[in-house]
Amino acid sequence: MSELAILDLTPDQALGFRFRVTTRHGGVSTGPFASLNLSPAVPDNQAAVQENRRRALAALGLTPQRLIGAEQTHGNGVAVVGPEDGGRGVLPDSPPVPGVDALLTAEPGLFLFVQVADCYPVAIFDTRRRAVGLAHCGWRGTLAGLPANIVRIMADTFGSRPDDLLVVIGPGIGPCCYEVGPDLAGQARAKLPDPDRAIHRRAERTFLDLPAAIIQQLRATGLPESRILNRASCTACNRTTFYSHRAAGGLTGRFWAVAGWAGP
Repeated sequence: MSELAILDLTPDQALGFRFRVTTRHGGVSTGPFASLNLSPAVPDNQAAVQENRRRALAALGLTPQRLIGAEQTHGNGVAVVGPEDGGRGVLPDSPPVPGVDALLTAEPGLFLFVQVADCYPVAIFDTRRRAVGLAHCGWRGTLAGLPANIVRIMADTFGSRPDDLLVVIGPGIGPCCYEVGPDLAGQARAKLPDPDRAIHRRAERTFLDLPAAIIQQLRATGLPESRILNRASCTACNRTTFYSHRAAGGLTGRFWAVAGWAGP
């Protein structure tokens, strides 16, 4: 059995914050879900998923009550959560926060999570006001303006200013592998401020650079590019480390991205 491994993507300048990503190693799931699948929404053995979650929580040093998940509808919805939401999406009979793809909190010791397997987890830290956001950014949410929306709502809710924000983009399907059709390419051209920097043609095929699209939207809010850290690894290229929905033909598990403020 392989050892459970967690990647720490926390930037050095984000003191007190944490941004961590699980890999697919160290669990008990088998077949296409091997081995640390953390999503009960895929057709994996549910007892295995619960054991995997128990192991992941232990490795992260968290109890279920300190973790909150979003429903992830591939939209641009954002919700502010607090201690009363602890355990949502983790505890039995406690569903995730509905209708949103991003969560925000300023509660120390409370952590947010998203489940991904090609879509990008994007963590946003307000290093001045000690607030944190975590978004699940696929192409639909990104083109619907989710990255910019989370920055605007942090400003409205916490008084966050662009120069105080620090963004980290985690693993997702890279522009090396994310081939798209003409319809999606057309939508991206219509929605993005600088589509030519996010849409690439190679050998008569079209590829979408989702991190570039996310960064464009963040910069449009006034956030300096120096405050955006692209730490994305391509999930499709690295199937031995991460789950990739596209590379696996649609039948695979999900890994967690977890972000929060541990406190002073």
